[in-house]
Amino acid sequence: MKVVVAYDSVHGNTKQVAQAMTEQITADGHTPEIINLREDRRKSVEGDLLFVGGPTRMKKMTRPVKGFIKQLDRDYWSKRTLVVFDTYGPLGKTDEEKRRQEKWINPGAAGGMKELAVKRGLKVHPESARFAVSDLKGPLVPDALDNAKAFVHRIVASHKSA
Repeated sequence: MKVVVAYDSVHGNTKQVAQAMTEQITADGHTPEIINLREDRRKSVEGDLLFVGGPTRMKKMTRPVKGFIKQLDRDYWSKRTLVVFDTYGPLGKTDEEKRRQEKWINPGAAGGMKELAVKRGLKVHPESARFAVSDLKGPLVPDALDNAKAFVHRIVASHKSA
């Protein structure tokens, strides 16, 4: 099975998540393709399953991610599954900091990606993943890459058996 991981990354955190995902896809015996949306502006992408991710910037997805989802072939991706993920943060250290930051983090890029894809009529997996960064520019929280691998492993395995 060919699994595509398309991502945008501002500080390198989402790139690390995407790379961890492709490592797991390979370890599971599938063929990954990774696409950096800032460098590769192709008009079409094909595969059996597509993961799209990016950082949450001021509650929203980035322009490269939005443009990518907008140009996906509706006929093709209405029959194949798209899965969204994002990175977000920084995480507050106190309850008060967490409460103040909440408005900039949720629903996040993943929520916006899912909404846009559904509005376009694409087939979107009901589960999305969010990976936290500990400070504005990173790094990822300690278990983020392991969680990314577990997430992609679970989704790909369920997709394969479906």
